[in-house]
Amino acid sequence: MTSALQRDLLFASGLFRTLGRVRGVRPGNPRRICDDLEAAVRRWRGREALRFEGRSLTYGEMDALANRFARWALESGLKPGDRVALFLPNRIEYLPAWYGLSKVGVVSALINNQLTGQALAHCLSLAGAHEVIVDSETSPALQDVLGDLDHTPRLWSLGSPLPGEGDLSAALAERPAEPPPAAVREGLKAGDTALLIYTSGTTGLPKAARVTHVRVQLYMRGFAGATGARPEDRIYVALPLYHATGGLCGMGAALLNGACVVLRRRFSATQFWEDIRREDCTQFVYIGELCRYLANQPPHPDERSHRLRLAFGNGLRPDVWDKVTGRFGVPRVLEFYGSTEGNVSMFNFDGRPGAIGRIPRVLKQRFNARIVRFDYEAEAPLRGPGGFCTEAAFGEAGECLGRIDSSDPRAEFTGYLDQSASEKKVLRDVFAPGDAWFRTGDLLRQDADGYVYFVDRVGDTFRWKGENVSTAEVALRLQAVPGVVEANVYGVEVPGADGRAGMAALVTSEGFDLGLLAARIAADLPEYARPAFLRLQPDMAVTGTFKQRKVELVAEGFDPAKVAAPLFHRAADGGYRPLDAAVYQEIGSGRIRV
Repeated sequence: MTSALQRDLLFASGLFRTLGRVRGVRPGNPRRICDDLEAAVRRWRGREALRFEGRSLTYGEMDALANRFARWALESGLKPGDRVALFLPNRIEYLPAWYGLSKVGVVSALINNQLTGQALAHCLSLAGAHEVIVDSETSPALQDVLGDLDHTPRLWSLGSPLPGEGDLSAALAERPAEPPPAAVREGLKAGDTALLIYTSGTTGLPKAARVTHVRVQLYMRGFAGATGARPEDRIYVALPLYHATGGLCGMGAALLNGACVVLRRRFSATQFWEDIRREDCTQFVYIGELCRYLANQPPHPDERSHRLRLAFGNGLRPDVWDKVTGRFGVPRVLEFYGSTEGNVSMFNFDGRPGAIGRIPRVLKQRFNARIVRFDYEAEAPLRGPGGFCTEAAFGEAGECLGRIDSSDPRAEFTGYLDQSASEKKVLRDVFAPGDAWFRTGDLLRQDADGYVYFVDRVGDTFRWKGENVSTAEVALRLQAVPGVVEANVYGVEVPGADGRAGMAALVTSEGFDLGLLAARIAADLPEYARPAFLRLQPDMAVTGTFKQRKVELVAEGFDPAKVAAPLFHRAADGGYRPLDAAVYQEIGSGRIRV
C-alpha cells in the first residue's frame, strides 16, 4: 500500500518534471514546435523515430521528409498563415507533413479521416485550406463533397492520385531534403497558429480549435516530462493522429526524448498484445474506451508477455483501471485531464485509481482550475445572491472552470475559428468583477486529499423525479453487471413527464440475463437513477477517438418505429418487459406510467 508521503513524493516528482519541460514557453518566443523537434533531430539523428507497417524512419530521415514538405509548400506559393488540410489516416508521413509545414509557418488542419458527407464538407470549409492532402483511403470521401465546399482547393494525393489530384509523393521526391531558407522564419512566433484540431462532434458538427505553437509545445513538452520516457523506450500509438492525445501527447512523449513511436493505422483489440510483444513496446497511449475494449477481450497469450511499464492517457474508468494494472500487469497508469481547446490540465502522477488528477491544497493557487457549484436546471454554474459563483464543497459535483490569463501560456484560451463559439465558452464575473473563466463543460468533484474525479459532461447529466442523474455513474454500475460489455446512458423525453427518463443502450455478451440486470439495478441504484428503458444492440457507435455518440440515440428515444434494436421498459415490479408499438402507445397515453 502506498503511503500518503509516498503519494505526495510521486506527485511532486511528476509535477516538477513536467513543469521543468514547459518552462520558457511563451507566445512571443521565436522558438516554435519545429525548433523543438529539430533539436531532437540534432541530438538523436541516427536513432529510430517512427515505425509503421514495416517502414521505419530515423530522426534524420523524418526531418528530411519534413523538409521536403516545407519546400513543396514554398514552391506551391504558400505563405505563413496559409492552411493545408491533412485528410489522412494514420501513416508514417503524417507527423512529418505538419512538422514540415510548420517550418515555413503554414497551418495544418487535421481532419478526422472517418468523416464523410456534410460533416467533412463543414470541416474543410471551416479550414479554408489552399491545399488538401489525401491518400487512396480518404480520396473517395473527399471527391464526394467537392461540390459542397465554399471554395475549391488544390488536391494532392500520397500515392495513386485520382483525376484532378496532384501526385504529392512524386512532388516530394523531387524536392531537396535540406532545411528551407532560415529567412522564411523571420518574424514567426510561438503564439502563431500551428494546427487546427477539431472537436469530436459527439453532439453536433465539429468546431475547429486554433492550436498555437505554444499549445503544441505544452502538449508535447509536457508529456515528454510527465511520462519520463527515455531514448530506449518504444511508445505504441494506435490513436488517430488528427487528435491531440495520440498526435501530440503520444508523439511528444517519444520524439522529444529520443524514443521511437510504433504507429498503427488504427486500434485493434485482437492485435494489440501481439503488436506490443513483437515491437517490444514499453509504453502506450490510451483513450479510456480503448482499455475497456481490451478488458472485454478473452485472455490473450501475450497480455502479460510484455515489457510495458506505463500506460498514459485519459478517460480510464475505475472498473477498467484495475484490469490494466492487475490482469495485464502494467505497473503504472498515468491518467491526465485536459481538452484540445481548453486551458485546464491536471495529472494523476501518483496513480490513485479512478482519479483524473490532483490539486493539493497547498498548491491550489498554482493551478488555474476551480470547481464551482452547478445549477442543473439552467445547465450553468450557480450564481449566489451577489451574482458571483462559489466553489463546490469536497465531494460535491460542480463544473470545472479555468481562469483565462493571456500572460500565462498555460491559462490562455485561444478559442475556435468561430468567434461566437469561443465566446460561448467564456464565463465572466465569476469570482470578481471583470474576471473571465473557460467553461470546460465537465462536471468534476474533488475529495479532501485533492484528488479530482470525473462525474459527467454538462448536458449528459439530466434531471428525473427532481433528482440529478449522472449518466457516467449509472453506466459504471451497468457495466459491472455480468454480460454487459458496454453501456451508453442518456436521458429521453417522456410525454407528460417533467425532466428526462433514463435510457441505456447496451452491448451484451453470452450469459447476459435481464432478470439479473434488473436485480442489480435495484440493489445498486436509487429509484430515480434506474434506467426506464433499454435497447440492446450488437455494437456501440463511437467517434474516431472512441467517445460514445449520444445524439442519435437521444433523437430516436424509445420509439420502436425509429429503433430496430430490441427495446425494453421497466415495469412496475422492477423487471424489464419488451417494448413494442402497442406498449409505446400505452406509455404515450399515460396508461403505462414510467
